[in-house]
Amino acid sequence: MGEGRASPLALWLALLASLMLAACAPDPLYKQQAYVFGTLVEISIYGEPADEARAAAAEVLREFDRLHRRLHAWEPSELDALNAAFARGPQPVTVADDLIAILRDAADWSRRSDGLFNPAIGNLVRLWGFHADEYPPRLPPEAEVARLVAAAPSMDDLSFGPGQVASRNPAVRLDLGGYAKGYALDRAAVILKARRVRNALVNIGGNILALGTKGERPWRVGIQHPRRGGALATLDLHDGEAIGTSGDYQRFFELEGRRYCHLIDPRSGRPVQGVQAVTVIARGAQAGVASDVASKPLFIAGPTGWRAMAERLGVMEALLIDADGRAALTEAMARRLRWEGEPLLGAPTQTR
Repeated sequence: MGEGRASPLALWLALLASLMLAACAPDPLYKQQAYVFGTLVEISIYGEPADEARAAAAEVLREFDRLHRRLHAWEPSELDALNAAFARGPQPVTVADDLIAILRDAADWSRRSDGLFNPAIGNLVRLWGFHADEYPPRLPPEAEVARLVAAAPSMDDLSFGPGQVASRNPAVRLDLGGYAKGYALDRAAVILKARRVRNALVNIGGNILALGTKGERPWRVGIQHPRRGGALATLDLHDGEAIGTSGDYQRFFELEGRRYCHLIDPRSGRPVQGVQAVTVIARGAQAGVASDVASKPLFIAGPTGWRAMAERLGVMEALLIDADGRAALTEAMARRLRWEGEPLLGAPTQTR
């Protein structure tokens, strides 16, 4: 045989060996699931050795569990203890610096949304029965709803000092349910990047953040149909982007033909009517928080006010499904969606 040339048998054996190695190679996609924040959490890591991916996912889940235990709105937690202190009076309470940072940031979001995002109305959420794992179909006393609305608890009632926070309004009860999952997504990104994980998708009950890609393709995610199983639409989520949905289909009860969801309008003290779901996309250092928080004031603003609120919050990509199942969306969102079945368009898009 001439120099540098292999026999057909050698070539065949080399090909067979490579195929066997490929068959034995681990799947480049590692997935781990858990139940945290009252919902299913899934972490997908692409292209990392299995042991490293497993360790990274485990660290993220430990952080999620820590945040769950600190920020739970009604089970024993640091937040629950803070609420109890607020109810006793305006004396300052010593809290950890990172919790102060969370509360300051949530207060800033509340001001930016003209108070429609209002984590201080936990007493209203509890009054409607949503501080529980099950939601009995009952309406609270109208007088009690009116009393809490008149008390006007807001994030501006909080005052901050070095390592301390106080509330001048005893009606303030903090519920960070519209913030915590987004904050957890951002914490997951920090942990994964510190471990040099380049490609991952973190899903907390439909609040999703993407890092990198899934091989040579972007991460593809679905938007849940608010009334049927499966996806309403899909889209590609790019590096550093997060998507969040607020809907009336997860925490709700029905009474006399009407649906009452956990999303409370602070102005009326009542669950929002007229909207089934709002989905937004965010990016940047706080992509997770932005995707979680921004969907709430758009949902509360409703079919007539959501576009103005999106402008106010700098949201470029948003989708709203109204009570009749019709979709309205920004042009930037329309360019990204792949509808599953017939589009639900019932209102014109807006050029942005």
